[in-house]
Amino acid sequence: MVPPYPWPVLECQAFADESFREVDGAGFYVIAAAMMPAARHAEIRTLLLGLRGNRRTGKLHWNEMDSAQRLDAAKRVADIDELHVVTVGTPVPPRRQERARARCLHRLVMELHSAGVTRLIAEARTRELDLRDIRTVQGARWDLPAEAAFRIEHRRGGDEPLLWSADIVAGAVRSRLDGNHAQWAPLESCVYEIDVPTGC
Repeated sequence: MVPPYPWPVLECQAFADESFREVDGAGFYVIAAAMMPAARHAEIRTLLLGLRGNRRTGKLHWNEMDSAQRLDAAKRVADIDELHVVTVGTPVPPRRQERARARCLHRLVMELHSAGVTRLIAEARTRELDLRDIRTVQGARWDLPAEAAFRIEHRRGGDEPLLWSADIVAGAVRSRLDGNHAQWAPLESCVYEIDVPTGC
């Protein structure tokens, strides 16, 4: 399968974070995955750590930024010039976010594999929820070629700044879905977005 985007296939990992909104009859689940060639990890970590500034929080987080900070973060991530693959699942009614996440993650695995990614690092949640992700990825591997290798691992957001890029993109997509396009505009050219029916 030829990737539908112009980025070269390189040895890279992807770093994923999510955002969602539950609404009766609507709602959405967003998983953003930042594709990062190994050779650029140190450079990009330094850039993202700089975005955190003097905040006392252990990680940079979209929900803790004001509008100006969000726009600056979106521009900085766009300047990194690496592809973000985003799956957007709809609808997501209350208490169905994990089903929606599984559908989005399954499709994300397919897309990342087609781009040459074999390792996905997702932000850790709880042990039980992380195990759900692992089972979802194991299930998705049945839809990959027999010889395909793909695995997921989880890291705390405060321990891996590369996850912050995905948090920024997921936050910008959520803002756009909520009607605010300002922070999304700088990122549009470096995001490949896929709509995913959740069946919820």
